[in-house]
Amino acid sequence: MTDVKSSAPTLTHVIPSQDRGSVTAVTSLGDDVFVVRWRSQQVEVYDARTFALRRHITVPGLGVGSWGLAACAHYKCLYVSDSAHHSVHRARQSGSSPEKQWSVARGPTGLSVNTAHNVVVACSEANMIQEYTRHGTPVREIPLGSPWHAIQLSTGHYVVSQRKSLGLVSVVGVDGQIVSSYRPSQTSGVRELNHERSLSVTKKGDIIVADTCNNRILSMNSSLSSAQQLTLPVDDGIQKPFCLCLDESRGRLYVSEFGGSCRVLVFDCVRL
Repeated sequence: MTDVKSSAPTLTHVIPSQDRGSVTAVTSLGDDVFVVRWRSQQVEVYDARTFALRRHITVPGLGVGSWGLAACAHYKCLYVSDSAHHSVHRARQSGSSPEKQWSVARGPTGLSVNTAHNVVVACSEANMIQEYTRHGTPVREIPLGSPWHAIQLSTGHYVVSQRKSLGLVSVVGVDGQIVSSYRPSQTSGVRELNHERSLSVTKKGDIIVADTCNNRILSMNSSLSSAQQLTLPVDDGIQKPFCLCLDESRGRLYVSEFGGSCRVLVFDCVRL
């Protein structure tokens, strides 16, 4: 089983929906927490210490389906996916207007930033993963069926969640060949995945998965050979967890909900 060292995670704050719609993506950088909602052309920026709303970053022309946010600490910038217009927007962390927008393959969803400070784009409709520099220059394309979110690992491989009839989390090579996939064992007590979406990777290489339609968060080891459900205290339960952001420097996990009250749940004392 994955070695989870969190003895007492606590729900310390909730960012409510406030009638602004479902949260489709959340990420953090330094003392900023970024939130994007369904049908919004703004990214909300919260203080990571007080959770006060600091400002908005307006993204002109952003379509109804922005399914991904990624923050780059090196360049102090934010990337926003635009599924409706098949593009990615880049904005400054400081909150000025987006600096650049470029076209990508059809259906961009989850985003991440790798160790080369490039942005990795999962293009679910085009059945591929793409990598770009911060200037929008293509680096590589990896063919893969229906990827939703992809993160490059320290090995150079990618861990990917895929939109399949049954949930699938896989590690794939730069050629798109599957290295390993998660399959629940009959003795683990962890049933099949169901519409898994966002991923996060710990410094140790363990993989955190938002298993959306099972209303749970899973922790898998780096080889995807075992998994366990994280015990996260929420009185009414987590409702369709959709996007994850792990801030290990704070021992914090952000979980956005696409159902129920459409909140962002903030868990502290999470040690993975």
